[in-house]
Amino acid sequence: QVRLVESGGGLVQPGGSLRLSCAASGLTSNNYAMGWFRQAQGQEREFVATIRWSVGRQYYADSVKGRFTISRDKAKSTLYLQMNNLKPEDTAVYYCAADPGAIQSTLSSVRAYEYWGQGTQVTVSS
Repeated sequence: QVRLVESGGGLVQPGGSLRLSCAASGLTSNNYAMGWFRQAQGQEREFVATIRWSVGRQYYADSVKGRFTISRDKAKSTLYLQMNNLKPEDTAVYYCAADPGAIQSTLSSVRAYEYWGQGTQVTVSS
């Protein structure tokens, strides 16, 4: 059984930083991708970043390029999202997710991800 558990959310001032973590268990595929998505109140869930677990190749949404960094620790089966220079528009519930197939054309698609964590709230406000 796949389980994803996020942590690290909270309240931060604009320009501040946060690091999210996602502890994963039960994933058996060798070719999966793990990503971060976010959903602001009243809006659809959107892609933030993803990483191919085996080789570490990263992909980002344009809105977070240069500010966010996705990484993983294979030994700990943990996914991270380092968020710097946070803006009020980054406020959302952040979810980690796993895509067992990791097809290139759908890496940023919500529908491609089979497994989801429960989400962690990030609020950027002064």
